[in-house]
Amino acid sequence: MPHRYTPPVPARSALRRHAAAASPARRLGLRAAFAALAAATAALAPLQGARAQPQDAAAAYPTKPITIVVGYPPGGSTDLTARTLATELSTRLGVPVVIENIGGAGGAIGAQKVASSAPDGYTLLVGASNEIAINRLVTKKVKYDIKDFTALALIGSQPLVLVASTGSGVKSAADFVQRVRSQPGKASYGSSGVGTALHLAGEMVKEQGQLFMTHIPYRGVAPLANDLLGNNIEYGVFVLSSGLPHIRSGKLVALGTTEARRSAVAPEIPALAELPQFKNVDIGVWFALMGPAGLPRPVAERLRRATRDALQSPDFRKKMEASGGAVASPTVDTDAFLASEVAKYRKIVEFARIEE
Repeated sequence: MPHRYTPPVPARSALRRHAAAASPARRLGLRAAFAALAAATAALAPLQGARAQPQDAAAAYPTKPITIVVGYPPGGSTDLTARTLATELSTRLGVPVVIENIGGAGGAIGAQKVASSAPDGYTLLVGASNEIAINRLVTKKVKYDIKDFTALALIGSQPLVLVASTGSGVKSAADFVQRVRSQPGKASYGSSGVGTALHLAGEMVKEQGQLFMTHIPYRGVAPLANDLLGNNIEYGVFVLSSGLPHIRSGKLVALGTTEARRSAVAPEIPALAELPQFKNVDIGVWFALMGPAGLPRPVAERLRRATRDALQSPDFRKKMEASGGAVASPTVDTDAFLASEVAKYRKIVEFARIEE
């Protein structure tokens, strides 16, 4: 018969001795393992807490006053837009919304503050096309980029208007084209400064109409208005709400607004785009609510919802229209709008070789 090996069975006394010897080691090993696990858990706790805190704060937002920065002194169109919106947002968000005016550098100083602020939703910007989209294209002094912001909502816009002095003898956009073409290089137009939306509107008119004109930059709208009223310059570009009192009093001649359609504020003034040579002229001043880049999604969505509601408020619309503005559609894709505006401005800047 084949031999089958059977391992010897240790005596029970030997097994007891082995178990007694092994048990302390096993117990120590288990204790060490549990201690290591506890230490690792304790080490992770602060990290989990750090992650939870921003998430909890975003979910509870807002819990304290919100500051809206405006890059201009009080009283201008951007400031009025911001204050009108702030009232509506305060009602909808349940916290005070205060305005901080930080003027200088065409709105860039205020915009830079917001771009550099903590992305927590408590420091926002109501900015215009200049500081949000144009400044970066015309000067290297501006260090922020549109990518340094979170676009929250387009608020509204104001059309611009091309005007003529009464001394020019020009009565319409058609007269304007004929006069400028008959005297190439002699005509000039004024704006509120180099690289402003008003300057870019003038250059768009030149480019579309194939007109040779000289740009005269002023230090704001007031000195430009004085020179136009005094017949020291023939043409100028204004924000419609600023130029309308002079137009309706007969002291300036409106040649046309610069958006694609006539303004509801002054429907008697034709749009330049009604002339074939200006059919692609479509430029104005718009206002948007922006936050710093990196805003938590819950915070951004809370602000977007509140702003959409505000835009549909009859009181908000009434106040915006009273100041010469048009309220934006609450369904507009703000990111897509801003991208298209930057592309349009870049084309004008390159055509006119604008650099400050």
